[in-house]
Amino acid sequence: MRAAIRHGEFTDFTNLVARNSVQGNLMIVPQAYAADFEAYARANPQALPLIGRSEPGSPHIREIAEDLDLRTDVGGYMVFRDGALVDTPRDITGLWREDFVAFVLGCSFSFESLLLRHGVRLRHLEQGDVSAMYVTDIPTVPAGPFEGPLVVSMRALSPQDAIRATLVSARYPQFHGAPVHIGAPEMIGIRDLDASYGGHGMRRLEADEQPVFWACGATAQIAALAARLPLCITHHKAHMVVTDLPIPDAD
Repeated sequence: MRAAIRHGEFTDFTNLVARNSVQGNLMIVPQAYAADFEAYARANPQALPLIGRSEPGSPHIREIAEDLDLRTDVGGYMVFRDGALVDTPRDITGLWREDFVAFVLGCSFSFESLLLRHGVRLRHLEQGDVSAMYVTDIPTVPAGPFEGPLVVSMRALSPQDAIRATLVSARYPQFHGAPVHIGAPEMIGIRDLDASYGGHGMRRLEADEQPVFWACGATAQIAALAARLPLCITHHKAHMVVTDLPIPDAD
């Protein structure tokens, strides 16, 4: 899969592929901000569970994938300068710097594999879509220049599946753990399910479904924008880092 991404042979979202492998959010910051960002992630572990960190200047994290090259293997990137999105390239080799530090953070695409194994219906996958994301009014714990609201991902589930999904996901804090909220989106500051963060994802509920919200790694993007870093790079929406780490057996 990484080779296909690297050579431009696969350009779609990664939620429907490599389902037995852990996927992660990507955040790349200059070394001057790396300690503060790691502190921010550790202060907000449900949203930002740390899976791997690179050495300064290295585009590799051997502990999560031997041949992973973070400059070419993600499929889509978002480049921010001074808090503004300036580019969405498919390759960041030309932007790479010797002081870059990359972080890979847990992603809900990984626990979706576990939910499927437990018989939870994920309608967005059936429709070839991804889960929608929303910015809440729940504050995160600040660290250095990093702060801001919690971002959540939403899945439309039946009441029975919501219970099952809560019990299963709670066992896996490395993939965001249990939901942070179920139902009544306005209680966490979400006024309109149609207005998702990034403008993508399945946002409509059927009569027998309720919205179930999990903490989301996109929280890091909001915090980085608020910090107005001179330069930072993240994955583009739903184009995740595909690692060699196996999804744990469902129990």
